[in-house]
Amino acid sequence: MSEAVRSMFADIAPRYDVANTALSFGVHHWWRNIVVRRSRVQPGMDILDCATGTGDLAVAYKRATRTGRVLGTDFCAEMLSFAPEKARTQSLDIDFEIADVMNLPYEDNRFDIASISFGIRNVDDPARGLSEMARVVKPGGKVVVLEFGQPQGAFKHLYTLYSKRILPALGGWLTGNASAYTYLPDTAARFPSGEDFLAIMRSTGKFSACTYEPLTFGIAYLYIGIVR
Repeated sequence: MSEAVRSMFADIAPRYDVANTALSFGVHHWWRNIVVRRSRVQPGMDILDCATGTGDLAVAYKRATRTGRVLGTDFCAEMLSFAPEKARTQSLDIDFEIADVMNLPYEDNRFDIASISFGIRNVDDPARGLSEMARVVKPGGKVVVLEFGQPQGAFKHLYTLYSKRILPALGGWLTGNASAYTYLPDTAARFPSGEDFLAIMRSTGKFSACTYEPLTFGIAYLYIGIVR
């Protein structure tokens, strides 16, 4: 990931959680709960959450796996710095480390699940990132991706108005960085979703099956790949 993207996330890190909740009207919490349920987490599973940010998905996974290990990684130290305290305040034992999803410093076949939430579109080479996630997952395990998409139908126009006009203004007011909240919806609008993203997953040759599920009229998509 580029230094410019890392710097952008470092700048908005202190207000990232507040902004996320306000800008999504809290829906992002529901999306993460869906991710955990669809992942079919069992007690004792070991889970890697890439681009964990301030650790929300890692926390949700730890609550589900209980006795298993959850490791949250991110390439932005400033974002990651808020995650350990979040886990501690909820009495959850979660490890956090700085790591780039395109070059994960973990051995093959280590985890039962590897996930990334709203981060794959910021990866310079998404296919390489997906391949790395699959490499560290056991055969038959899952790579789980939650990412923004492009809503269709009547809702598309309302969402476009919100993401182009309201979101940058409100995000700028909440974090002091309006350009970040122009960049984020712009990348979401351009990034492949649905079948187009499945094509990227399949191109890696790492998965025996891939599926997707649109969430909230297609604002977000959940992708699950079963590792060969």
